[in-house]
Amino acid sequence: MNQITAPRLRIGFLLAPRFTLSAFSTFVDVLRLSADDGDGSRPIRCQWTVLSNDLSPIQSSSGTKIQAEERFGDPSRFDYIVVVGGLIDPGTTLGPEAAAFLKQAAAAKVALAGLCTGVFALARCGLMDGYRCCVSWFHHQDFLAEFEKMRPVSDQIFVVDRDRLSCSGGVSAAHLAAFLVDRHLGRAAARKALSILMIDEALTGDRPQPGLPLELTARDPLVRRALLAMQQNLNAPLSIARIARDLGVGRRKLERHFSADLGIPPADASIRIRLSQTRMLLRQTNHTITRIAEETGFCDASHLIRVFREAEGLTPDQWRQMDIARREEA
Repeated sequence: MNQITAPRLRIGFLLAPRFTLSAFSTFVDVLRLSADDGDGSRPIRCQWTVLSNDLSPIQSSSGTKIQAEERFGDPSRFDYIVVVGGLIDPGTTLGPEAAAFLKQAAAAKVALAGLCTGVFALARCGLMDGYRCCVSWFHHQDFLAEFEKMRPVSDQIFVVDRDRLSCSGGVSAAHLAAFLVDRHLGRAAARKALSILMIDEALTGDRPQPGLPLELTARDPLVRRALLAMQQNLNAPLSIARIARDLGVGRRKLERHFSADLGIPPADASIRIRLSQTRMLLRQTNHTITRIAEETGFCDASHLIRVFREAEGLTPDQWRQMDIARREEA
């Protein structure tokens, strides 16, 4: 190759059926641009290999296929095995050979990573038990429905918990790859790769996930993460003390950040988010007020009616009828 006798970062990729091409390609490009001087793309400092049981091409969710390069073999030849997920319908589960390979890798103390919904595949193999994992806000409820005893992190772009790594997908794959490059090759190599990809800076894992629509727009990362926690637990609202504890801060500190950024306390923000969801359900569904109260974390229909009237000057039923009339006139 050149004078470097062995790569300092060796990654094996396991692509799930109908995997997300962008997560895979973004991750690989960070490795590629870090592995060589300039834009040579030679796998000198980093080495990456697509693995499969039978060397068959793997089809992505976009239809594009990637050719596997090596059979599974001995996982200890890699520093990390990265599972790239995608669609989560029943036809996208890993086969028994892939599951056995991942379990063999875990037994050999090879670190495992899940990109996008790759963490679903790891969890299905029982390889995320006792670990924190990152799941996109878009798939948060899907994950809870399948793994009800686990509590995924959906307010960060990636999570590193000992020898398990996971990211929410999309551009966060680049930041997780940059984290590994920084760890094994140094910060300069990571910055170089991201700069060539037109990414301004390497983001830490605790950066809030973008994209989740919120009733309130916050600039403060701590406030944004708290708002995300509120929105992800609408039907069973967390106490403000619990949210603060989960975020690793005291309640008073969280309240100060809310006051400085939004001008309201966290409890008021929680009510506003739940009322926003209430209005959406009133507009888009035929659910009863009792059911909507259950889905938005109010004690009962009476509680929802009282809070809604204080905010809107109307009962939920009156608001729904006025909304229907406005849309019919439009």
